[in-house]
Amino acid sequence: MMQVFSAPPDGLQHAPHEVRLLAAGHQIGVREVVFTAVHDKETLMLAFLAGLGLTERFGRNWDALYDVLTDPQSRPARLALVLCDYALFRRRHATLGAQLETVLLDAQRALAAEGRDLWLLIEERESDLRHR
Repeated sequence: MMQVFSAPPDGLQHAPHEVRLLAAGHQIGVREVVFTAVHDKETLMLAFLAGLGLTERFGRNWDALYDVLTDPQSRPARLALVLCDYALFRRRHATLGAQLETVLLDAQRALAAEGRDLWLLIEERESDLRHR
């Protein structure tokens, strides 16, 4: 299997094992967003606030999320966003998940146009894999 960081980011991808170690070897920053407690837009925004280390000034809406993901002042040029427990969230909240993916993929495309990389990596727990 090809190593995910050997190619430019391409949509939502499965996180490799040892994602943090691999990212460090490629000099890619890693941030983790945990979806375990996400059940609505507000808790989704709180998950990003915590995962990205944002301040309480974060607007907690789609435009604000896009802005923080694409801000060259606060994000490294090469960033892997690890989406933990995402598959289960996506199954339970299809509409919210689709809205989020639109924002994430728009940010990924905008960054690629600037020569910057945003990997969107889905990390699944073993229990999630068994329930497919």
